Amino acid sequence: MKHIAAAILIAFSAAGAQAQTTTAPATASAPAAAFDLEQDVNRVMKAFDVPGIAIAVVKDGKVVAARGFGVRKLGEPARVDGQTLFEIASNSKAFTAAALAMLVDEGKLKWDDPVVKHLPDFQMYDAYVTREMTVRDLLTHRSGLGLGAGDLLWWPTTNFSTDEIIERLRYVKPATSFRSAYAYDNLLYIVAGKIIAQKSGKTWGATVRERILTPVGMNTTTTSLAENAGNPNASNAHSKINDKIAAVKSMPVDNAVGAVGINTNADDIAKWMKVLLDGGRIDGAKGADGKELRLWSEAQSREMWTAQTPMKVGMPKGPLAATRANFAAYGLGFQLRDYKGQLVAMHGGALQGFYSRVLLVPESKLGVAILTNAESGGALNALQYRLLDQYMTGSAPTDWIKLIADNEDQKHAEELARLKKTSATRVAASKPSLALAEYEGQYLDPWYGVMNIKRDGKKMILSFSRTPDLTGEMEHFQHDTFIVRWKERNFNADSYVTFALDHDGSIEHVKMKAVSTETDFSYDFHDLLFTPVKPAKTKL
Repeated sequence: MKHIAAAILIAFSAAGAQAQTTTAPATASAPAAAFDLEQDVNRVMKAFDVPGIAIAVVKDGKVVAARGFGVRKLGEPARVDGQTLFEIASNSKAFTAAALAMLVDEGKLKWDDPVVKHLPDFQMYDAYVTREMTVRDLLTHRSGLGLGAGDLLWWPTTNFSTDEIIERLRYVKPATSFRSAYAYDNLLYIVAGKIIAQKSGKTWGATVRERILTPVGMNTTTTSLAENAGNPNASNAHSKINDKIAAVKSMPVDNAVGAVGINTNADDIAKWMKVLLDGGRIDGAKGADGKELRLWSEAQSREMWTAQTPMKVGMPKGPLAATRANFAAYGLGFQLRDYKGQLVAMHGGALQGFYSRVLLVPESKLGVAILTNAESGGALNALQYRLLDQYMTGSAPTDWIKLIADNEDQKHAEELARLKKTSATRVAASKPSLALAEYEGQYLDPWYGVMNIKRDGKKMILSFSRTPDLTGEMEHFQHDTFIVRWKERNFNADSYVTFALDHDGSIEHVKMKAVSTETDFSYDFHDLLFTPVKPAKTKL
């Protein structure tokens, strides 16, 4: 999935009142022209159907913005402010990387230690990979796993434990050879979180709070949704249902915290960005020995922002061509690229109802965090480039909001047209090869486990045994392919379900594939291969 100049003074109340901007003399680090942050964010919220956004910006070691816009929940008056909590999903990976860096500084592990040195039961599908996988490999998306492979073990909310997820890694087949290609994964960050817990003797959450959140002063940040209980200033999740934005329930992910566990706000994440930009140093803080307080060494900061795995560079065309990077790579917990000749260390985050992005530009001493309570990559992109332009160069702004909104609308229209064509060209008169009763039963995938199909009157219901919300009604599409339409319509992840028959007419296996190309990659249905569970024979 994953900047405000000192010349602009933004005054706001704790409730996120109207912004006021004034113009200061131009400096080397501050553009001369005033810019209306509130106007831009309001345009983004309207253009991309986002109910609420929080923005944090640090520049030259100072927090120059940490405020909210819009509402916490659609249809309710409570406003987003600098203290409103958002789930930041994969922006949690930087905390996991930093916690490991601290352990490296302390000599408790090395980046290139084999994982099995610290977790002896760890096992990948291939024995060679199991033996050679290092702590560094856990963070760099080069394991050979496919994009999002195994994510259905934790997404949507499952009742697998963290240990069960790690144990099932051994059954997930690789898509490429080890260290040969970049493919984003979450499961290995879950393993990394387990190493942190093992080394500290505490949970990942307790360790991150003690070692990072408390020293940095991130006092309202939490490491699980359960910690948010009782705090009224938490944003609600929002998703599209039939292309209309709606409030939905959040998705607890206690079994995947090393990858996606942090919930934070604009005030707190501004403090985090300051520490990242200052190489792990906490500004003004001193340890018991009177020396500056540093969470990790400058050497570890360089390690985290050093390219580890090359990534393909996207080739945007037309008006978006100016956003093309010259290089792209993944470091340790950060994606690395360039923009206008400067390094940008960044990451995105996505969970049900929340998208976020954090960008750090060391040369400009600039950090930007964008937290949203909706699922719009376009909103993040529009604000990202608007703010980078404003605070890196002060150049005349490109209207990224309109350009990116138009591009998003075009891509969505093309996908709707493709889906319509696919539906129109199916063999509508075809029928299933078997009576519906013969499709009922339990089906087993090597790494996920059991999927059930059963009749409910005239309906056929498919459900994933360890994922309570993955339940939906099957409708016939063509031949032996059905479409399961999930009861939770905000998933936007309906899937084809195709049955392959053996020579005797029995079901040999079942495969799945998302209907829409817009479905989040963590719904990795295409990686599943279900085979029928045959009833045990009764001994006579």
